[in-house]
Amino acid sequence: MQILEHDGSRLADIAALFTASVHRLAAGHYDAAQRAAWAPQPPDPAHWAARLRPATTLVADEDGVLLGFLAYEARGHIDMLFTSPLAPRRGVATGLYAEAERRLRALGVAELTTEASLVAEPFFARQGFAIVERQCVERGGQRFERALMRKRLADEAAD
Repeated sequence: MQILEHDGSRLADIAALFTASVHRLAAGHYDAAQRAAWAPQPPDPAHWAARLRPATTLVADEDGVLLGFLAYEARGHIDMLFTSPLAPRRGVATGLYAEAERRLRALGVAELTTEASLVAEPFFARQGFAIVERQCVERGGQRFERALMRKRLADEAAD
């Protein structure tokens, strides 16, 4: 598996992976109406182009197959981390996260934040993130629970 910076050529693959991930991997935490509001089918390419524009997006690729992606902002915000339902428990999310954290540390970022879905919350907790607050947001007329999480890199460096 290679972790590469997205060059814009895999937008359709990223949108399809996101949609499949939400509809298959989030089924135990969000009902069908919530998943449909979160990841409408088919994905809108214009929405995805705009969504990824302000971020650096890393992709996990294996022999031309997209296994996952992570989008982050230089200020330390991890906006999205999704893996393919066809590649469970293969270290895809861990590899993407490790590369993003390495890059953000190199930029001198002292703190990482994310708004983790109920599905992603345990993963981010294992990476050292702590819950700052529980949130309830609305998308497409549906309400979603999530957690604002933070990881202080400066604290880790001091340990």
